[in-house]
Amino acid sequence: MRPHALMFLAAGLLFVGCSEEKQAPVYQLVPVSTRNIVVSASAAGVIEPILTVDIKSKASGELLEMRVDVGDVVEPGQLLVKIDPRVPSNALRQAQADLDVAKASLTNAQAQLRRAEELFKTQSITETEYEQANLTAANARAQLIRAERNGEDAQISFEDTDVRAPSRGVIIQKNVEVGTVISSAVSNVGGGAVLLQMANLDTIQVRALVDETDIGKIQPGMEVTVTVEAYLNRPFQGRVLKIEPQALVQQNVTMFPVLVRIANQNDMLKPGMNAEVEVHIGERQNVLAVPVAALRTDRDVASAAAVLGLEPQRVQEQITEARQLAARPSQEGTPTSGQPTSTNGSKAETVSFMGREVPVPEGYTAEQVRAVFTKMQQGGGPQSLSGADRAILEKMRGSGGGQGRRQQQSDDTALFGGNYIVFAMRNGEATPVPISTGLTDLDYSEVVRGLSAADTVLIMPSASLLAQQQEFQERVQQRAGGLPGVSRN
Repeated sequence: MRPHALMFLAAGLLFVGCSEEKQAPVYQLVPVSTRNIVVSASAAGVIEPILTVDIKSKASGELLEMRVDVGDVVEPGQLLVKIDPRVPSNALRQAQADLDVAKASLTNAQAQLRRAEELFKTQSITETEYEQANLTAANARAQLIRAERNGEDAQISFEDTDVRAPSRGVIIQKNVEVGTVISSAVSNVGGGAVLLQMANLDTIQVRALVDETDIGKIQPGMEVTVTVEAYLNRPFQGRVLKIEPQALVQQNVTMFPVLVRIANQNDMLKPGMNAEVEVHIGERQNVLAVPVAALRTDRDVASAAAVLGLEPQRVQEQITEARQLAARPSQEGTPTSGQPTSTNGSKAETVSFMGREVPVPEGYTAEQVRAVFTKMQQGGGPQSLSGADRAILEKMRGSGGGQGRRQQQSDDTALFGGNYIVFAMRNGEATPVPISTGLTDLDYSEVVRGLSAADTVLIMPSASLLAQQQEFQERVQQRAGGLPGVSRN
């Protein structure tokens, strides 16, 4: 046998032997600690006015005067544009002349009717002649009314040659200049040429595109920090106005438009500016937290148990028992209604909500507590509450008892977190523990149920990494099995 073949065989035997040695589980022990967790969602957007008004002319003719320019602030009723008034002026004078004729005709017809009445009484004229005089007077009255309406229309057309501002705002666009002939006057809602565009920039909005992975955490009313390149060292504060329901797909990425309303002090922000938006989703101070890497789902519990040398079936039984034990307190005395109810007997007054008895904090009434829970149901959780309502909620969390604490934890879990499994060291052994998490910043997750500050959790390789390692070992063993004189046990 050649020397290099012997070396290759020896290396293969050594490699297979090493691969078959039982590897010690690789994990890291991390104590559960208190941390501050801050979560936000970032997005890019464009500043735009909340309402833009198109200024059109109801009159046709040559544009004689342009009283404003782009950037000018205008007040309601201020003259913006003046159109040649000659044709409407002539029509107005003609209408006034027609009105004078109609008045004279009515005066004459009424005089003839009075004479006809006197003559008819003395039988000097026939009944037909009397009726004719009545008809002539009626026609004269109708003609007068018609002339009055025509006169009003002519007056309006004449006044329309002066184009005025409908509200307070800033001119943001000018489409015509002096000398332009306006030939397409407004005859319907969509007709007419746009002379100017104006908008009220006292309050503006940012239309930001937020990734669909973050959109479920954003609620109307959340605080937002907006920065623009023109004022990098001066952030602007706003609030989420609404989330548009129709998604936009750009470069295979699904995003949702989020409108953020901002008070535009000193008109510093201009339409069209690019903006960076940071939505403040949530913040927790001094809460129990575990690394995200320690969290396991039901699907990868078995692989984690294998790494620790635990029996997967026994681990699953422990998880089931722990979940059943955690569910017992909430099942006792559970009302059938989902609406808050109150009880008041020898014990402290409580409010029942979603199957949980929440003690009413000192200094507050059951009605106030029920109102807070109702708002949370209707408005999207704790973020929809006012400052006063948040104070009640914090009182319940701090001193309202265990049930009130669990109610808040349930809301936090539904909004931001989920149900996971961690392996914690208890009595010197790795034990699976079901937990509920709240706010997460992708590095750490808030623990709302299942662990205490005395616990220590295990960080292990993920299921995907374990699968890759197992696949690699199987591939090596297959290659080793093809070497002469080498067999797999």
